[in-house]
Amino acid sequence: MKIPKQIQPLIDDGLVDEVLSRLMSGKEADVYVVRCGNSIRCAKVYKEITKRSFKQAAKYQEGRKVRNSRRARAMSKGSKFGRKQQEETWQNAEIDALYLLSDAGVRVPKPYDCLNGVLLMELIIDEDGDIASRLNDIEFSSEQAIEDHALIISYIVKMLCVGIIHGDLSEFNVLVDEQGPVIIDLPQAVNAAANNNAQSMLDRDVNNMTRYYGQFAPELLKTNYAKEMWALYKNGELEPDTQLTGLFAEDTSSADVDSVMLEIKATLDEERSRQERLKEDLE
Repeated sequence: MKIPKQIQPLIDDGLVDEVLSRLMSGKEADVYVVRCGNSIRCAKVYKEITKRSFKQAAKYQEGRKVRNSRRARAMSKGSKFGRKQQEETWQNAEIDALYLLSDAGVRVPKPYDCLNGVLLMELIIDEDGDIASRLNDIEFSSEQAIEDHALIISYIVKMLCVGIIHGDLSEFNVLVDEQGPVIIDLPQAVNAAANNNAQSMLDRDVNNMTRYYGQFAPELLKTNYAKEMWALYKNGELEPDTQLTGLFAEDTSSADVDSVMLEIKATLDEERSRQERLKEDLE
């Protein structure tokens, strides 16, 4: 097939030997199956920002650290150089997340290299050697749905423990091979500690997964893993091997505003009296 212009430099550098087929076209990238020596891998070609349809990218990038101060200033000004740096930051976020999550025990495609807007990584295949199916194309028994859901929840916990929230996790961003689910598509990965939208994104990720598996095991729909893991994370009590219950009772009691205001008034009155006594003593 015709070689995409973004992949040509990788062929010139000997990183890719042949483009075999186009695997898919997504909102932020096109993915191709390529041959690298004796290995078959995939090449994710990121789309330019003007052609990318990923909405509210800035919301996902909030809290990401840019070590180089010149880059940070350029990105904030929106200059041509700044936009280029912003694109590289967006792309590098995925390969950084893949390395970090793989080390943390989360099943993600193994990354190999990222060059000129092309990410080379492992091609996930099934037991027959065919390209693995997306989760949304698979039906489960109740038992298998419960098992795979528990595995996905454990991955989300491990991700949160290293400070990452997927931010766009759904049945369309999970592949399934003979060993189970594999999480993909991470350029929008969220900094859990520094992004103001982190909790709501975690809620959405967990609820998307629960809703999908809940089609096959309705009892999962009664669980509340997102709130439970966030409460533990916020209190510094979440560990990679934490055993969650799926049960979480939210505090629905409203604050007694009148009592709080009376306490504030009493404190102010006490301080006022103290100041008056001090003034009298000085006189």
